[in-house]
Amino acid sequence: MVRFSNNLVGILNFIVFLLSIPIIAGGIWLSRQGTSDCEKFLDTPVIVIGVFLLLVSLAGFIGACCRVTWLLWIYLFVMFILIVLLFVFTIFAFAVTNKGAGQVLSNRGYREYRLGDYSNWLQNRVNNNKNWNKIRSCLVDGKVCTEFNVKFARDTVDQLYREHLSSIQSGCCKPADECNFVFVRPTEWTVGSSNSTNPDCGLWNNDPKTLCFNCSSCKAGVLDNLKRNWKKVAIINIVVLVFLIIVYSIGCCAFRNNKEENHYPRWK
Repeated sequence: MVRFSNNLVGILNFIVFLLSIPIIAGGIWLSRQGTSDCEKFLDTPVIVIGVFLLLVSLAGFIGACCRVTWLLWIYLFVMFILIVLLFVFTIFAFAVTNKGAGQVLSNRGYREYRLGDYSNWLQNRVNNNKNWNKIRSCLVDGKVCTEFNVKFARDTVDQLYREHLSSIQSGCCKPADECNFVFVRPTEWTVGSSNSTNPDCGLWNNDPKTLCFNCSSCKAGVLDNLKRNWKKVAIINIVVLVFLIIVYSIGCCAFRNNKEENHYPRWK
């Protein structure tokens, strides 16, 4: 009679194997359909993750159900490395996102963001031109500011000031308040009188493909959004870690079963 731990490892890995197929298919579809840097940036990681899950799940499934001990050993080794990496990433995610918050403004429904408020590691990522060009492409292709302009098109300047804008909308789609620009519409402003030394004021452009996408406030807005998302991912990682540790423990039982079968076949 096949032992429970072997069956359970086999079932779990068969489910992962089935899930890996649409992930790989999605990556291939992105590589063929993607026309922008943003879309092309995603296809390779998706395919790599899909192939990794497929190979690991096959090793676990065959190792547990067919009693192939060496395959199960490889599976457990990869699982152990994955658990360690996930644990390290979770600690790292909390560490690099513990700094930074939007600045509250008087009589404003939104906050404004400063790049220097965030961790040096995150700042270095967005200050890298290669990285930022890809992020900027995503913001333009995603029509973040186009949707912002449409959504608040009927607002007066006072109404816009009371809106609860996202960090990216506040940082990338409008100039900083201290620039003292004159409002025309949400993504169109004319230069006013200001003594501000903020370099972002000189980078603003009404061109829909430019706006404040090159501003430090835009980079800070992206980092604030990334920070919140990473914290959510870190929390999910803790749940995944617990699940992986349980699966790893069951896999160890299946590995022990395989060794016992090899040394003491049931027919004896």
